[in-house]
This record gives sequence, structure tokens and C-alpha cells, in this order.
Amino acid sequence: MTDPHQERTDGPDLERVVGGRVRHYRLLAGMTAAELAATSGVSAAMVSRIESASTSPSLGTISRLAGALGVAVDALFRSSGASYQAVVVKNGQGVESVRAGSKLGHRYESLGNVLPTGGSSLEPVIVELNPELDDLPMYEHVGAEFLLMLTGAMRFAHGEDEYVLREGDSILLDAAAPHGPVEIVEHPARFLSINPTAT
Repeated sequence: MTDPHQERTDGPDLERVVGGRVRHYRLLAGMTAAELAATSGVSAAMVSRIESASTSPSLGTISRLAGALGVAVDALFRSSGASYQAVVVKNGQGVESVRAGSKLGHRYESLGNVLPTGGSSLEPVIVELNPELDDLPMYEHVGAEFLLMLTGAMRFAHGEDEYVLREGDSILLDAAAPHGPVEIVEHPARFLSINPTAT
């Protein structure tokens, strides 16, 4: 006869998966259990019980921990043996896509737009500016944006500030402020733009 109080060892139960993932992401973030507790608003004792798989946390608690760790809630339910995917795009093999700037003659090459494991969805795009265009529009959207100048140079505006970006230069910005290229300084002006995927 099986003892109903005997510890289960036959597979990764939910408490062990969640506890293990909380600990994994906490260590990855370089946080102590006390720091995670302070950041998430979950008590240090509860964090300890969750990591040791001695309690079943509520979804609200899991959500607060995920937020403090900077990961999606579903990342805490994925066992360490889960399969992860990567998307490889060979040089020049991106998908040409149509964007707001396409009608201005800019060329866009999408390098993928879904992070298969769920976390923050990002879309990397290579943009080549139309060299014949003088009047370049500004853009505004939710989230952050990262640009890395690949070739050429451009004068780039963000809010009230302007920067000259040359090959190898990058900018990380709050995309809620008006931003965009204002002048092509050196042709061809090509850059990598990484944005959150529109939902």
C-alpha cells in the first residue's frame, strides 16, 4: 500500500517546475531571495517556500514574481527540459515587408517577428532609407526601440535631441517620443531596427 504522504518523485510536478524556474531566473538576474521579495511584494518566506516546492503559489503571486524577474508568466511554468527554438535567417534571406515608410521608397527586410518561447516578442528589421527623399517623417509608438547603424550615416531625431549615427553606432530609445531619421549623411543608409511586435 502506498503512503499518501510520501514525497512524489515520479515526474516534474507543477510546484517543482515553478520553484525551479523562479530560482533559475532569480539567480540569472543576480538577485537574492530577499531582493526578489522586496521587488515583487511577495514575502521572503513565501519566495523560499516556492523555490523549495513546498507550496502552491497563486497565479497572482506567480504574476508578481514574473514581473519582478522580467519574464513572461508562462516562462515560470516551463520545465528546464522544455525545448526551445531559434530562428536563423541567412544574409540577404530576410522577408521583404511593407511598412509605413515603404510608400516613401524605404526598403524593409524582416528577420522574424516572433520569439517562439513566448517572452517579449521582438521584431528585428533591416531598413534601407530612400536616398532621394528629403522630407523624412517622424514616428511614435509604444515601447522601446533599438537601432544599430549597419552602413552609411544619418542624422536621427528623438524628441528635442538630434544625433549623427555612423556605421557601428547604436541608439536605444523610448519610442513614445517622436523619432526618426531627419537626414541621410552618407549613402547607403542601412540600419537594424528592433521593436516590440505590434499586437
